[in-house]
Amino acid sequence: MSKEIQADYLIVGAGAMGMAFTDTLLAESNATIAIVDRYHQPGGHWTVAYPHVRLHQPSAFYGVNSTHLGSDRIDTAGWNEGLYELATNSEVVTYFDRVMQHTFLPSGRVQYFPNCEYCGEGQFHSTISGAAYTAKAGKIVDATYMHVTVPAMRTPPYEVSAEVHCVPPNELPRLSSSYTDYVVVGAGKTGMDACLFLLRNQVDPQRIRWIMPRDSWMLDRANIQPGRLFAESIGRTFQQNTRDLAEAESIEDAFARVEKNGGLLRLDPDITPSMYRCATVTRAELVELRRISKVIRKGRVVAIEADTIRLEEGEVPTSAQTLHVDCTADGLERRPAVPVFDDNAITLQSVRTCQQVFSAAFIAHVEASYADPTLKNELCTPVPHPDSDIDFLRTTLVNSLNGVRWAEDVELQTWLKQARLDGFSNADAPDPDVSDPDVVAAMEEMGAAMQASIENVRRLLI
Repeated sequence: MSKEIQADYLIVGAGAMGMAFTDTLLAESNATIAIVDRYHQPGGHWTVAYPHVRLHQPSAFYGVNSTHLGSDRIDTAGWNEGLYELATNSEVVTYFDRVMQHTFLPSGRVQYFPNCEYCGEGQFHSTISGAAYTAKAGKIVDATYMHVTVPAMRTPPYEVSAEVHCVPPNELPRLSSSYTDYVVVGAGKTGMDACLFLLRNQVDPQRIRWIMPRDSWMLDRANIQPGRLFAESIGRTFQQNTRDLAEAESIEDAFARVEKNGGLLRLDPDITPSMYRCATVTRAELVELRRISKVIRKGRVVAIEADTIRLEEGEVPTSAQTLHVDCTADGLERRPAVPVFDDNAITLQSVRTCQQVFSAAFIAHVEASYADPTLKNELCTPVPHPDSDIDFLRTTLVNSLNGVRWAEDVELQTWLKQARLDGFSNADAPDPDVSDPDVVAAMEEMGAAMQASIENVRRLLI
């Protein structure tokens, strides 16, 4: 017999998006909330991610709106020198646990059910005690729809012979013996992190082979900086990208212009990337990655056998003295966009490219502040995670359209400027002086450039 739980909202998933949604809803409404999650503590994929991972964006705009992550410090050493700090995996997990224990539960309005499997229709059960629960909730929030996966959550998607050494990146810090060489499988951010871990630990780059099915366009982290670096990073990059995309004569010209002005980076200047997944690096990290000369571009791995790695477009040798590092999990899976608000169901998705926690908090604000479901969905148009190079233009277009729509709502603009998670608004900047003709002219010029950019990107994508 199941125990009945009463709440206004049942949130499925205590990962980053579920936590950010809960935090904003708790702060901006009187709602009662029940959270069910399969893990033993909040944080979702962070609880099983490789221990040497760091945030790929500044801690200053990650987490939940109510609680700062980190100390807004600017790093003075390492490959992130001169930029805002990046929280470590352990810092993120500790942070989410602290938010749950110090903010959510003491409110008296949040019930938390860890180690529980959700079965649908408000039903869930404990994976430890077997206790069954039925939640009587006004609305059910799916905070798992984006399906974030890290390598430790599944086996490799290719055959691996028993005698082959193949591990997720979680095992790298625990190595007790050296291998003659290393093969990193996967071209995304996890693969980059694995390569950088090996290089940071003095592995000769000649001992590293990097299997890269697709080259990737990357973002320069120096262009994604809040606080006192905002004007010279996000502000400058946004304005330059807007002008570049407004003036581009073709898709190829658009990428050339954006790359020339630092809006995009690539590993090899002689190879045109066909992938864009919001991977973020510093130029110092890019210099390190370029030290790896043995980049294998023969498609995806089909199987790793005792002495051969079989790929879609050929084979390369391997050996029992080689460590293979599987970095192929789809951490930013491209999911089909669905309405965020659908009767009594809320499906959390990105409403700004690859800004999941901001998006979850934004959706919670809209839920708490607006009644009309049509308007709520209009404000929360999903921006599916990018995958191909062309998705850079597609997501930029939807981002721009969302931004234009949000700019029409004065109350929403006030919330955005005050929201800690909105790293793309400069909270420290004074409101524009609309009595100053020069300020008005500059605003009109930027507005015209934005509209021209939207129209031109639409034309390029036809």
